[in-house]
Amino acid sequence: MKLLINKCLATLFLLAFLTSAYASSHREAPLIAEDPLADNVDLYAFRSPDRPNTVTLIATYVPLQLPQGGPNYFSFGENIRYEIHIDNDASTPGDDVTYRVEFSMKNEDPSTFFNIRLGKQNLKMTYTLYRSDHGGPFIKILVNGKVPPTNIGSRSIESAVGLNKSYEQLIKQATYYTATGERVYVGPSDDPFFVDLGGAFDLGDLPRQNGNARDGLACKNVSAIAIQVPISYLLKKGTKRQPDNILDPNYVIGVWASASRQTTRTLTKGEVSYSGDWVQVSRLGMPLTNEVVIPVGMKDYWNSITPYDEIADQTLDPFFYNPELALYMDDDLFGGAVPAFSKLRIQRNALGAFDFGNGQDGLFGLKGSSAVAGTALDDAIFGTLLLPGPGMPRSVDLWPIFHTGVPNFPPYQLATGKNGNPLAAGKPFINNFLPNGGDMLRLNMAVPATPRNSPEFSSMGIINAAVLGLTDPKYASSSKLEFIPNMDGFPNGRRLEDDVTRIELQVVSGVALAAIGLWYDDFSGGSPVTQDLLDVLTYTTGVESNDVPFKKGFPYLASPHAGDSSCGGTASSKPGQQDAFFGGLSGINQDISTPKSSVYSTNYPNPFKTATTIRYSLDAAAEVNVSVFDQRGRLLNNLTDGVQDAGEYELRFEGTDLPPGLYFARISLDQGREVQILKLIKQ
Repeated sequence: MKLLINKCLATLFLLAFLTSAYASSHREAPLIAEDPLADNVDLYAFRSPDRPNTVTLIATYVPLQLPQGGPNYFSFGENIRYEIHIDNDASTPGDDVTYRVEFSMKNEDPSTFFNIRLGKQNLKMTYTLYRSDHGGPFIKILVNGKVPPTNIGSRSIESAVGLNKSYEQLIKQATYYTATGERVYVGPSDDPFFVDLGGAFDLGDLPRQNGNARDGLACKNVSAIAIQVPISYLLKKGTKRQPDNILDPNYVIGVWASASRQTTRTLTKGEVSYSGDWVQVSRLGMPLTNEVVIPVGMKDYWNSITPYDEIADQTLDPFFYNPELALYMDDDLFGGAVPAFSKLRIQRNALGAFDFGNGQDGLFGLKGSSAVAGTALDDAIFGTLLLPGPGMPRSVDLWPIFHTGVPNFPPYQLATGKNGNPLAAGKPFINNFLPNGGDMLRLNMAVPATPRNSPEFSSMGIINAAVLGLTDPKYASSSKLEFIPNMDGFPNGRRLEDDVTRIELQVVSGVALAAIGLWYDDFSGGSPVTQDLLDVLTYTTGVESNDVPFKKGFPYLASPHAGDSSCGGTASSKPGQQDAFFGGLSGINQDISTPKSSVYSTNYPNPFKTATTIRYSLDAAAEVNVSVFDQRGRLLNNLTDGVQDAGEYELRFEGTDLPPGLYFARISLDQGREVQILKLIKQ
């Protein structure tokens, strides 16, 4: 009875940790949860599908933004250094390329509580983008870059009383080329990550046992920094401009992102100031590291150190050698505690000899033997990185995937061509090895991009490439190096479409070990495609794609959800007792610079000193009313009111006696069927 009670208590204790998992980096650590503006959310690095000579790096910040979360909408923060770091040479210390973004905020109309009104914007962010090479000084490569506003709604964005632009126009106008040739977008986007947060946090109910899975990040926005960089800019010194092959080791980069603040924050009567040294408060490399692998007591510490600090700091390594999640994939431990993981089971007796359960030895029993001679497990090849000691079973797969990348070297090749010996040479399918000992997203830039419209494209990334390389006759008939679709997918970099939660759970359950020939326990010498393997490969979290499609071109991110859309509560208000000016604007939700109605209008000169001429044309006869209002909505002049035939018309508005300022001409057809507004600026 005592043993049963202890086991139950241990199960509840372990499940408490499980509830912090799966949100990629959404509020993942106690301290950073109190500072959302500096919170890394996700990181992506992939070869651009439509511009193959470039790599796209995307870092997102500020998690779980509600589209309607005003009036102080989330964006980036002042006094924060947002950085994307690139390492391309493990033999040199620190970053080889660093991009830094710093922001400034301006309120253009402090007299209103609205974020956008009459062409002016509050909480308006601009930024400076810097680049540093090999630890050198940070050089400005883009100044006064504009951040599009939150997608508040159609009146604020599209109508004449707002910004008078479509949101897609704002994104296009906020996409720049730097002085050194990078392409940049910085601004709001849909959160590209997808997972059933509710099921995950409900004690690991992933997929939900009631079948009602849902994307917990649907209708949520993030703040994104997207930089498209020529591959040649990211190569280590001395590397040829064309790779030797699609797994050229000289084309591997490690990418991580961070946010830093100064040590001291001072509040005085509504004012805030910052001083002191800059310290890192958040970072991100591989998705789900701090959420799933690092326990709650170490999460803030993990956020404070760099990947390079991990080389000497071995306090975090045990969490990879014996991952907590593996406890729920092992029937001898707590496998029954999480029924949703019933398909995910770890090899406890692979090939009848190797036990990868927590606390077991894995492949350590082969250390120093002739069996591992000449492989990556040979101390003479990669030192003691991969077999550091007994009781560390996942040092051969989980630890290198997160900390060094995977080399194109035995045993890390597909079982195709190995003739049953997992330690032999097999079919190459990954090489993103950069042995600097730190958590990074590692990408081999020589690997071609799989076209997103290809029927072979899969969100399962390298898992899909491995399955094809093992089972598809097109690839499995030879052990030679050849491109297999989705070799450019996670964990070889990370594409927006990659289902990283599903992939990482499958990897924890031993699918990478199986891919190289360390088959599941029910393998008996026949086909390796056993029920255990099929169970793992068919496991799904219940949410397998983003809630909205990604763009086909840069920045690839989906546009942010709008506050007046179904994601922010469907707008249903109707004009009430409003004055003539605002009542006439209630139905406007179009960009009048490219009008879709049968009236086309402009005015000149604008600005004007004494008078301006309003010109408009009609495609067909209509009842026309042209009136001029001041900013308070008071009618100043009714210039025309009546039926007019198709054609061009001009009306002169005299403003000699008016004070300088902003006025509006309202052109209405057929009692409001079509309405356009012109801004008249009096100097």
